[in-house]
Amino acid sequence: MKRRFVAGLTAAILCCAAPALADGAGRYPDFAPKFMKPPARGAPPPPLVQVDPEAQRRRMAALPKPSGNAREKGEVAANAPGIAKPDKMDWFWQAVSPALSDPGPERFQRALEQLAKAPPGKAVPSPRLGVLKEIAMNHGAEILKTTAGKRVSPALVLAVIAVESAGRSEALSSAGAEGLMQLIPDTAARFGVSDATDAAQNIKGGVAYLDWLMGEFGGDPVMVLAAYNAGENAVRKSGGVPPFAETRAYVPKVLAAWKVARQLCRTPPELVSDGCVFTVMGSSPDG
Repeated sequence: MKRRFVAGLTAAILCCAAPALADGAGRYPDFAPKFMKPPARGAPPPPLVQVDPEAQRRRMAALPKPSGNAREKGEVAANAPGIAKPDKMDWFWQAVSPALSDPGPERFQRALEQLAKAPPGKAVPSPRLGVLKEIAMNHGAEILKTTAGKRVSPALVLAVIAVESAGRSEALSSAGAEGLMQLIPDTAARFGVSDATDAAQNIKGGVAYLDWLMGEFGGDPVMVLAAYNAGENAVRKSGGVPPFAETRAYVPKVLAAWKVARQLCRTPPELVSDGCVFTVMGSSPDG
C-alpha cells in the first residue's frame, strides 16, 4: 500500500512539473529537460549525476570578463544598453534642459530657480554652512591662489569639494577617485597631479580640469558639472547631461552647494566664473 502511494505521488509531481519545464525550455532554447520514469519495483537505483569541477572551471573561465572601472573611462557604470533613465530627479530635469545644444546662461539660472521648487520630500540636500566654513578655513587660501586667472569661482571649488569629499583629503571612492576633489588616476596624471591625497596638488588638478571643461563646454555650468562627474566623452556621446542616476543627482547637488558657498564670499558671485574672497579663511599656504 505504501509503495503504491509513493509511486502515485511521484507520478503526480512529474505530471504537474512537465508543463512548467516545457515552458522554461521555450524561453531558454539551450535548456533541454530530460524526464525520467519512476524505477520499476526491484530495479537498481539510477546512476548518480555529478558535475565535473574542472569542466565547470573551464566553462567559467571562458566567459567574458567585466570591463574596468567605468568612471576611469569617462563614464559611469549606468552607461549600458537598455538602462532606463532614472526618475528620481525628473522634477528637476523636466524644467532644466539636459540638451547640450540649449543655451547655457538661461539653463544655469533656471536650474538655480528650480532647486527651490522641489516637490515635497524631494528637496536636493545641500551641505551645512559649517562644513563649508571648515573647508574654507583649511583650504581657502590654496583655493584662491589656484583659481587666480582661471574661469572658475572659488565658491564653485568650495561647492565641488563639499559634495565630492566633505573636505577629507584622504577620501577614496570605490571607483578609485582620490582626495578633496576626487580625481581619478587618469585625470590626475592628465593635469600633473602626482599625489592626489596632497590637498594642494588635488585642488590644483581639480581647478585645472574645471577650467578646461569651462572652455570645452562654452562656460555652461550644468554641462561642466555633468562632465566633471561622468566625463566629457559621456556628455558628448549623450548630447548633453547623460541619463545616469549619479550624474543627474550630482549636478543639482553641486548647484545647491554653490548657493550656500557663495554666502561665504565678501561679494557673492553671480556666475561660476566670478572671483570671490572668502570671509573666513586660514593662513596662506605660503606662510
